[in-house]
Amino acid sequence: MAEGKVVVVSMDAHQPNDPHFELWAPHNIVGTVGQQLYGDLYDWFENDNENLIYSPKTNYNVFFKTDLAETFRRAGVEKVHTVGVTTDICDFLAVAGADPEGFKTAIHKRGVSTFTDLEETMLDHMKRCFHTQIIE
Repeated sequence: MAEGKVVVVSMDAHQPNDPHFELWAPHNIVGTVGQQLYGDLYDWFENDNENLIYSPKTNYNVFFKTDLAETFRRAGVEKVHTVGVTTDICDFLAVAGADPEGFKTAIHKRGVSTFTDLEETMLDHMKRCFHTQIIE
């Protein structure tokens, strides 16, 4: 828990026949080991905490067709802090999704990663487009 704040764990939650797999190799299939948290993150998540939310997503944008924005509003969230993978896809679209919902954004540079050479470009793009705070 981060000082009593709301913490959201959001991961892809794909069905085995998801059209998404026409673009990407199968991953995060609901009900499989590949869709589970693991290691210290699993142990931390399993500790029951009312401010910890699991929010499955079927789209790159964590806000698309989820109730996450409303959940944040009810909790009084004003700024969304982002960590995770991939910087130039899911992390970028989390920030882009937070913006029209009225949330300020921050991204933790040491807490994101990608498999392309676009990480710095996308971090700069988030800063320019959405006035995202880049936390070293």
